[in-house]
Amino acid sequence: MESLLQISNIKKMYYSSGVITKALNDISLEVRKKDFLAIMGPSGCGKSTLLNIMGLLDKPNEGNIIFLGQQLSKLNEKNKAILRKNHIGFIFQNFNLIDELTIFENIELPLIYLKINKLERRKTVNDLMERFKISHKANFFPKQLSGGQQQKVAIARALASKPQALLADEPTGNLDSKNREDIMQLLWELNQEDLSIVMVTHSLADADYASHIIHLLDGQIVGKQSN
Repeated sequence: MESLLQISNIKKMYYSSGVITKALNDISLEVRKKDFLAIMGPSGCGKSTLLNIMGLLDKPNEGNIIFLGQQLSKLNEKNKAILRKNHIGFIFQNFNLIDELTIFENIELPLIYLKINKLERRKTVNDLMERFKISHKANFFPKQLSGGQQQKVAIARALASKPQALLADEPTGNLDSKNREDIMQLLWELNQEDLSIVMVTHSLADADYASHIIHLLDGQIVGKQSN
Protein backbone atom coordinates (compact mmCIF):
# COMPACT_ATOMS: atom_id res chain seq x y z
CA MET A 1 0.00 0.00 0.00
CA GLU A 2 1.27 3.48 -0.86
CA SER A 3 3.07 5.40 1.88
CA LEU A 4 1.46 8.61 3.16
CA LEU A 5 3.88 9.60 5.91
CA GLN A 6 7.26 8.32 7.00
CA ILE A 7 9.10 9.59 10.05
CA SER A 8 12.61 8.37 10.80
CA ASN A 9 14.71 8.72 13.97
CA ILE A 10 12.63 11.61 15.29
CA LYS A 11 13.85 13.29 18.46
CA LYS A 12 12.14 16.16 20.23
CA MET A 13 13.63 17.93 23.22
CA TYR A 14 12.45 20.82 25.35
CA TYR A 15 14.84 23.12 27.20
CA SER A 16 13.86 24.93 30.39
CA SER A 17 16.16 26.50 33.00
CA GLY A 18 19.09 24.42 31.81
CA VAL A 19 17.10 21.19 32.01
CA ILE A 20 16.59 19.04 28.89
CA THR A 21 13.38 17.01 28.65
CA LYS A 22 13.22 14.36 25.95
CA ALA A 23 9.64 14.24 24.67
CA LEU A 24 10.42 11.86 21.79
CA ASN A 25 13.50 9.67 21.53
CA ASP A 26 14.34 8.06 18.19
CA ILE A 27 10.83 7.43 16.85
CA SER A 28 10.41 5.81 13.44
CA LEU A 29 7.11 4.77 11.88
CA GLU A 30 5.15 4.77 8.65
CA VAL A 31 1.53 5.60 7.92
CA ARG A 32 0.27 4.14 4.67
CA LYS A 33 -2.78 5.29 2.77
CA LYS A 34 -5.96 3.76 4.21
CA ASP A 35 -4.28 3.06 7.59
CA PHE A 36 -6.09 3.68 10.88
CA LEU A 37 -3.33 4.06 13.47
CA ALA A 38 -3.96 4.46 17.20
CA ILE A 39 -1.20 5.88 19.41
CA MET A 40 -1.52 4.84 23.06
CA GLY A 41 0.40 5.40 26.27
CA PRO A 42 0.23 7.13 29.66
CA SER A 43 -0.02 10.91 30.04
CA GLY A 44 3.27 12.62 29.30
CA CYS A 45 4.65 9.83 27.13
CA GLY A 46 4.85 12.02 24.00
CA LYS A 47 1.61 11.06 22.18
CA SER A 48 0.39 14.58 21.41
CA THR A 49 3.91 15.77 20.60
CA LEU A 50 4.23 12.98 18.06
CA LEU A 51 0.81 13.80 16.57
CA ASN A 52 1.74 17.48 16.23
CA ILE A 53 4.94 16.58 14.42
CA MET A 54 3.06 14.19 12.13
CA GLY A 55 0.57 17.01 11.41
CA LEU A 56 3.36 19.48 10.56
CA LEU A 57 2.35 21.67 13.51
CA ASP A 58 5.69 21.17 15.29
CA LYS A 59 9.25 20.46 14.20
CA PRO A 60 11.54 17.77 15.60
CA ASN A 61 15.05 18.59 16.79
CA GLU A 62 16.40 15.65 14.84
CA GLY A 63 15.14 13.16 12.28
CA ASN A 64 13.50 13.05 8.89
CA ILE A 65 9.88 13.39 7.77
CA ILE A 66 8.52 12.51 4.33
CA PHE A 67 4.89 13.42 3.62
CA LEU A 68 3.31 12.49 0.29
CA GLY A 69 6.78 11.90 -1.11
CA GLN A 70 8.12 15.30 -0.07
CA GLN A 71 11.01 15.61 2.37
CA LEU A 72 9.89 18.31 4.79
CA SER A 73 13.38 19.49 5.65
CA LYS A 74 13.55 20.83 2.10
CA LEU A 75 10.35 22.87 2.42
CA ASN A 76 10.01 26.36 3.89
CA GLU A 77 7.29 27.17 6.42
CA LYS A 78 4.96 28.61 3.79
CA ASN A 79 5.03 25.41 1.71
CA LYS A 80 4.59 23.27 4.83
CA ALA A 81 1.50 25.30 5.71
CA ILE A 82 0.10 24.81 2.20
CA LEU A 83 0.73 21.06 2.46
CA ARG A 84 -0.99 20.96 5.85
CA LYS A 85 -4.04 23.01 4.77
CA ASN A 86 -4.62 20.94 1.66
CA HIS A 87 -3.94 17.44 2.90
CA ILE A 88 -4.39 17.16 6.71
CA GLY A 89 -7.50 17.53 8.85
CA PHE A 90 -7.45 17.85 12.66
CA ILE A 91 -9.94 17.04 15.39
CA PHE A 92 -9.41 17.61 19.11
CA GLN A 93 -10.78 16.52 22.47
CA ASN A 94 -12.19 20.00 23.12
CA PHE A 95 -13.64 20.36 19.59
CA ASN A 96 -11.91 23.77 19.02
CA LEU A 97 -14.97 25.26 17.35
CA ILE A 98 -15.32 29.05 17.14
CA ASP A 99 -18.14 30.08 19.47
CA GLU A 100 -19.00 33.24 17.52
CA LEU A 101 -19.59 31.36 14.27
CA THR A 102 -22.61 29.26 13.39
CA ILE A 103 -22.27 25.56 12.66
CA PHE A 104 -22.39 26.28 8.92
CA GLU A 105 -19.71 28.97 9.27
CA ASN A 106 -17.44 26.74 11.37
CA ILE A 107 -17.48 24.02 8.72
CA GLU A 108 -17.06 26.56 5.93
CA LEU A 109 -14.02 28.29 7.47
CA PRO A 110 -11.20 26.12 6.02
CA LEU A 111 -12.74 26.48 2.55
CA ILE A 112 -12.57 30.27 2.87
CA TYR A 113 -8.87 29.97 3.74
CA LEU A 114 -8.42 27.84 0.62
CA LYS A 115 -10.20 30.51 -1.45
CA ILE A 116 -12.91 28.13 -2.64
CA ASN A 117 -15.75 29.96 -4.38
CA LYS A 118 -18.99 30.57 -2.48
CA LEU A 119 -21.17 28.19 -4.49
CA GLU A 120 -18.77 25.29 -4.05
CA ARG A 121 -18.33 26.10 -0.35
CA ARG A 122 -22.09 26.01 0.21
CA LYS A 123 -22.46 22.67 -1.57
CA THR A 124 -19.57 21.08 0.35
CA VAL A 125 -20.86 22.28 3.73
CA ASN A 126 -24.45 21.24 3.02
CA ASP A 127 -23.32 17.79 1.88
CA LEU A 128 -21.26 17.30 5.05
CA MET A 129 -24.04 18.48 7.36
CA GLU A 130 -26.50 16.17 5.65
CA ARG A 131 -24.15 13.21 5.95
CA PHE A 132 -23.60 13.80 9.67
CA LYS A 133 -27.29 14.55 10.27
CA ILE A 134 -26.70 18.06 11.57
CA SER A 135 -28.35 20.07 8.77
CA HIS A 136 -31.07 21.21 11.18
CA LYS A 137 -28.36 22.80 13.34
CA ALA A 138 -26.83 24.92 10.54
CA ASN A 139 -27.70 28.26 12.15
CA PHE A 140 -27.03 27.19 15.73
CA PHE A 141 -23.88 28.13 17.63
CA PRO A 142 -21.50 25.53 19.13
CA LYS A 143 -22.59 26.08 22.73
CA GLN A 144 -26.17 25.22 21.74
CA LEU A 145 -25.08 21.71 20.73
CA SER A 146 -24.29 18.59 22.73
CA GLY A 147 -20.71 17.32 22.95
CA GLY A 148 -21.39 14.61 20.40
CA GLN A 149 -22.92 17.10 17.96
CA GLN A 150 -19.99 19.47 18.42
CA GLN A 151 -17.54 16.71 17.59
CA LYS A 152 -19.50 15.87 14.45
CA VAL A 153 -19.20 19.51 13.44
CA ALA A 154 -15.46 19.39 14.14
CA ILE A 155 -15.08 16.27 11.98
CA ALA A 156 -17.14 17.86 9.19
CA ARG A 157 -14.90 20.94 9.34
CA ALA A 158 -11.80 18.74 9.19
CA LEU A 159 -13.17 16.95 6.12
CA ALA A 160 -14.25 20.09 4.26
CA SER A 161 -10.92 20.44 2.45
CA LYS A 162 -11.00 16.74 1.46
CA PRO A 163 -7.76 15.84 3.29
CA GLN A 164 -5.82 12.63 2.77
CA ALA A 165 -5.13 12.25 6.49
CA LEU A 166 -7.19 12.97 9.60
CA LEU A 167 -5.31 13.44 12.88
CA ALA A 168 -7.41 13.04 16.02
CA ASP A 169 -6.22 13.92 19.53
CA GLU A 170 -8.42 12.12 22.10
CA PRO A 171 -11.53 12.65 19.91
CA THR A 172 -13.91 11.01 22.43
CA GLY A 173 -12.26 12.27 25.61
CA ASN A 174 -15.16 14.61 26.48
CA LEU A 175 -18.01 12.35 25.37
CA ASP A 176 -20.31 9.89 27.12
CA SER A 177 -20.28 6.24 26.07
CA LYS A 178 -23.12 6.54 23.53
CA ASN A 179 -21.59 9.53 21.76
CA ARG A 180 -18.15 7.91 21.97
CA GLU A 181 -19.42 4.90 20.06
CA ASP A 182 -21.14 7.13 17.48
CA ILE A 183 -17.98 9.12 16.82
CA MET A 184 -15.74 6.05 16.64
CA GLN A 185 -18.16 4.35 14.24
CA LEU A 186 -18.09 7.48 12.10
CA LEU A 187 -14.27 7.51 12.06
CA TRP A 188 -14.22 3.81 11.19
CA GLU A 189 -16.60 4.41 8.27
CA LEU A 190 -14.43 7.27 7.00
CA ASN A 191 -11.40 5.01 7.15
CA GLN A 192 -13.27 2.35 5.18
CA GLU A 193 -13.77 5.02 2.53
CA ASP A 194 -9.96 5.27 2.25
CA LEU A 195 -9.28 8.18 4.62
CA SER A 196 -6.07 7.64 6.59
CA ILE A 197 -6.52 8.29 10.32
CA VAL A 198 -4.00 8.71 13.13
CA MET A 199 -5.60 8.89 16.58
CA VAL A 200 -4.15 9.52 20.01
CA THR A 201 -6.23 7.81 22.68
CA HIS A 202 -6.20 6.45 26.23
CA SER A 203 -9.19 4.22 25.44
CA LEU A 204 -8.70 0.55 24.60
CA ALA A 205 -12.27 0.50 23.27
CA ASP A 206 -11.45 3.32 20.85
CA ALA A 207 -8.17 1.68 19.82
CA ASP A 208 -10.10 -1.46 18.85
CA TYR A 209 -11.44 0.47 15.85
CA ALA A 210 -7.90 1.00 14.54
CA SER A 211 -6.06 -1.33 12.17
CA HIS A 212 -2.73 -0.73 13.92
CA ILE A 213 -1.75 0.34 17.43
CA ILE A 214 1.57 1.64 18.71
CA HIS A 215 2.37 2.01 22.40
CA LEU A 216 4.55 4.84 23.65
CA LEU A 217 6.40 5.08 26.94
CA ASP A 218 8.84 7.83 27.88
CA GLY A 219 9.02 9.07 24.32
CA GLN A 220 9.79 5.70 22.77
CA ILE A 221 7.78 3.06 20.91
CA VAL A 222 7.62 0.05 23.22
CA GLY A 223 5.06 -2.05 21.37
CA LYS A 224 3.19 -2.49 18.08
CA GLN A 225 0.15 -4.57 17.21
CA SER A 226 -2.37 -5.05 14.41
CA ASN A 227 -6.11 -5.56 14.86
